[in-house]
Amino acid sequence: MDFPAFPDAPPLLTEEEKDKLAKPGCSISHYKAIIEEKTAAYNDLFHSLYPIEKLVKGLSSFYDEVLHAVWTAKELDSEKHVSLVAVGGYGRGELHPKSDIDLLILIENDASAPKEKLESFITFLWDINLDVGHSVRTLNECTQMAAEDITIITNLIESRTLIGSKDLLATLKLNIDTSNMWDGHSFYQAKLAEQKQRHAKYQNTAYNLEPNLKECPGGLRDMQVIDWVAKRHLHTNRLSALIEKEFLSEDEYIQLKGAVSHLWRIRWALHIEAGRKEDRLLFDHQRTLAKLFGFDDDDLKRNVERFMQGYYQSVAAIQQLNDLLLQHFEESFLEKDSVTPIEIINDHFQVANGQLEARSPTLFQDNPSSMLEIYVLFGAHENIKGIRANTMRQLRDNLELVDDNFRNNKTNTDLFMDIISSRFRLSSILRSMKHLGLLGRYLPEFGAIIGQMQHDLFHIYTVDAHTLQVVENLRRLWLPEYKQKFPISSQAIRHIQKVELVYIAGLYHDIAKGRGGDHSELGCVDAQAFCERHGLSKRDTELVVWLVRNHLFMSVTAQRKDISDPEVIWEFASYVKDQEHLDYLFILTVADINATNPTMWNSWRASLMRQLYLETKRALRRGLDFPIDADMISDEHKQRALEIIIERNVDIMEAEKIWESIEDEYFIRSNGDEIAWNTEAIIQHRPSEKPLIAITPLGGRNFSGASKIFIYTPISRHLFAVTAATFEQLGLTILDAKISHTTDNYTLDSFVVMDSNDNDTNLYLDKERIALIRNTLMAQLETPSTYASVVQRHTPRILKIFNSPATAHFVSQPEEVWSALEITAPDRPGLLALVGQFFMNHNIMLHKAKIATLGERVEDTFYITEENGDLITDIDSMNNICTLLKEKIDRFSQAMD
Repeated sequence: MDFPAFPDAPPLLTEEEKDKLAKPGCSISHYKAIIEEKTAAYNDLFHSLYPIEKLVKGLSSFYDEVLHAVWTAKELDSEKHVSLVAVGGYGRGELHPKSDIDLLILIENDASAPKEKLESFITFLWDINLDVGHSVRTLNECTQMAAEDITIITNLIESRTLIGSKDLLATLKLNIDTSNMWDGHSFYQAKLAEQKQRHAKYQNTAYNLEPNLKECPGGLRDMQVIDWVAKRHLHTNRLSALIEKEFLSEDEYIQLKGAVSHLWRIRWALHIEAGRKEDRLLFDHQRTLAKLFGFDDDDLKRNVERFMQGYYQSVAAIQQLNDLLLQHFEESFLEKDSVTPIEIINDHFQVANGQLEARSPTLFQDNPSSMLEIYVLFGAHENIKGIRANTMRQLRDNLELVDDNFRNNKTNTDLFMDIISSRFRLSSILRSMKHLGLLGRYLPEFGAIIGQMQHDLFHIYTVDAHTLQVVENLRRLWLPEYKQKFPISSQAIRHIQKVELVYIAGLYHDIAKGRGGDHSELGCVDAQAFCERHGLSKRDTELVVWLVRNHLFMSVTAQRKDISDPEVIWEFASYVKDQEHLDYLFILTVADINATNPTMWNSWRASLMRQLYLETKRALRRGLDFPIDADMISDEHKQRALEIIIERNVDIMEAEKIWESIEDEYFIRSNGDEIAWNTEAIIQHRPSEKPLIAITPLGGRNFSGASKIFIYTPISRHLFAVTAATFEQLGLTILDAKISHTTDNYTLDSFVVMDSNDNDTNLYLDKERIALIRNTLMAQLETPSTYASVVQRHTPRILKIFNSPATAHFVSQPEEVWSALEITAPDRPGLLALVGQFFMNHNIMLHKAKIATLGERVEDTFYITEENGDLITDIDSMNNICTLLKEKIDRFSQAMD
């Protein structure tokens, strides 16, 4: 392969250019032209794969020369008590195309400041469009502020004089030396606290959908933290000096530099693409950068995923080395003036200062199984705080010993099962094993999903990060503080016989993501191979494989099927077969949903999962040979409603009279609490001619999240379309809708809604919010023919990026009371109102809707009939409805973008 011939160094100013720029009369336009010309040359070199380290350093040197010329042109070079100092990233000599140029104008004292000249200097820099951040301070001010502020001392650590008196900065650096302030340990503690706070802003994960490549865990800032602590603690200006000090191996140094170079190239490209300083890898930039970095086949989604996998692998390397080096620094501080007590654990390991360490420098080479044994010990001893940095490094250096022979060795498979059964910190252990590379070596199928992202808004973590979060969620179900949030799951996990089986299922449920095909089926093969290699019984293996195959089954059933239908419950129970399978699947499903996206688990989904679990448990107790009788369910719901009505002193005769006019399906699909609430509201409302609108939080006043809205009004063809449009205008998302009718031509509509901007807000405890919703609905329902047919609200930027064709098709139901129409479409404001309008225009009666928003797409199921209540069974009619609705949604989605 022929590589392009590169210049030895990036372009700087020629002597002629320097002379011209330094003249007092040089125009702003000439400066701009020179800067534009040189910047274009740098970008051309970037696209030609010129070494990024030289570009970053070269661009910094170019701006050194520009600033020198302006300083001279403004006649500041004759000032003896002032100097221009580069600080921050510019002080390190690193600049990207749109980076800030951070400057300190250092003066000896206030009296020596040539204020007019300095003002003219800064103004001119702004005029030539330089992104300058500057401060003007005296030596004493800098010294005092550095002593008080960790950010200022950090900036000054990597400062350098550009022009002017070098003695000023030399004096300042003596003033801020470790002998006077911020000794190595206090500086380390402050930077560590700063890093923890910064990481928390990004949910302590590098695997965000739109990561900030500078500030996220594993980003460039983590690399700089290493550099800062090394400079302050070891008094070195070279990162490579960490090799000489035995803090970093040569291989680790090469790995670190390679990861940083990769992020530098992404950042440079990002600045070019955005045309401004931009460190967020937004979705639209990911697509452009994927092509720029050579991922340009026909599969756009796969291109982005491969590009981002490379990014995640780089940040993982930086994060790993950041953790290792900071721990190394911590140990050096602790051991500096202390005597370390040693506790012998066994022939291989001991504990010093709470840290587990190898007793021999060649332990893992001599006894490779110890690489797993160390984690068995870590999980068995609560008092052990961590693993010593040198031991972690020794383990990393011997990972090549983890081969097929190692994986199939019974000693090692037994040790790994001991890890899975750890009493303490299992999730921390698995994360540590992943960061070191051990987990991916021992389980190559897991190694394949490290950094594997999914280019959508539903899965907000990479597959490996999501997988380990599932295991952590499963562990949390044991903790007392999680009992209130997950009461049924916490109880169920205590009833299963072998909790390690659900941990294994959690590890393998998404193991086949990114391979193409059905990941659930493909994952079963890997899960079975794991179970057989690790000596699990046939029964246990079958259970794990069944969980991997069906890990989506319960959530899909709860969110997309009518679980108020007894036939749906019986069908689900028949598939699950017994209480053991139900418990395992329920626990895994709850952990999986909570690990997919923080917004996914809310009061509504919790209620759906709880209802499906409890109804299935009840069906299993009754026996699968005795399907649930709809009339029995109806009678039970009525009986419960009567008990509540009696407690509230509501007229029973009036209640039963109302019930006589309502269709039977209402009592089957509404529980006793809801029936009582609706009935009492109707009795109090009659004989008003206005629509009845009642609002209450789902699950009671103390249950935050979704809320129920009940509407009782004369039947109207416009009703659902009007209501959906009104909810859209109010910023509400419909999650569920049930529509029933009476013999006297009234409709009972129940909606479960949430705020579109916050999936877990207790909306209706606010009286003003309740009044606004009720008044707006009332106005629209009283004049339904005048409503705005389609809501025109702004489509969020992130949703516009994802636009795929809609799908629409009819699906069969266990008991066909209604026809079920499933729609998948890009999520757009006003979509549900559009569907309601379509049903109205085509004389379709809606009885129930299940609404699921999964990231950038919606997967909605509508239970419909002809206007006269007949099922829609004619194939041509069904095809026509699907075709017309799909075309309407596609046109709408494109118009909204």
